[in-house]
Parts: sequence; C-alpha cells; structure tokens
Amino acid sequence: MNRSSSPLVAYQPLLRRTGFLAAISLVLAFALVAYLFGVQDQFFSRLFRAFFVFFWLLAVTFFGVVPFVQWAAGSWFGKAWADAPQQPARRPRPVTPSTRKPTRTATRLDSTNHP
Repeated sequence: MNRSSSPLVAYQPLLRRTGFLAAISLVLAFALVAYLFGVQDQFFSRLFRAFFVFFWLLAVTFFGVVPFVQWAAGSWFGKAWADAPQQPARRPRPVTPSTRKPTRTATRLDSTNHP
C-alpha cells in the first residue's frame, strides 16, 4: 500500500525536539535526585519518576502551550498584533537659543561639621 500524500506532521523535527526534551529532563532529574537523595537505595525509581515529571511538564509546555499561544495571538488578534510595533517618527527638536540663568553655588554656613 503506497501513501502518496505527505504526512500532516513532520516526524523528524518532532522526534528531534522530543529527544532534546528527554535529554534535558534526564539531566534535570538526575541533578535533582542526586542532590536531594544521593545515590542511595531506590535511586533508579526516583530517577524515573523525576524524569517522567520533568518530561511531562516540558512536553506539555513546549508542544502544547507555546504553539497554542502563538496560534491564538495570530488568529484572534491578527498578524499586525504579533509583529514588532513600529517606532514613532521623531520630530526634529526646534532650535531655540538657550536663555538659562547661570546657577549659583550654595555656601555652607558651618564648615566644621562637614569636611
């Protein structure tokens, strides 16, 4: 059976991202379990549970929440909202001669208390 249509999801980038999230989750889980419990008994069961929690949180965040927010911002508010705002055009400052008064220096009344 031949499939002539292209798949809806590109699997290679998805697998690469999943592997990257799994590697980060494993490093975070190992660091957390080793810091909290050391490498005592039940190390691998604690490592597996921590890996699963980290992987689940990162996967839901980066595969679900972030794409949904990007889609919602583009669909609901329009593409102009998602683009960077344009800088307002600056008007040139009018050139006027400065008529400031010179400043006066304040003298101290009692200079013995303050060096």
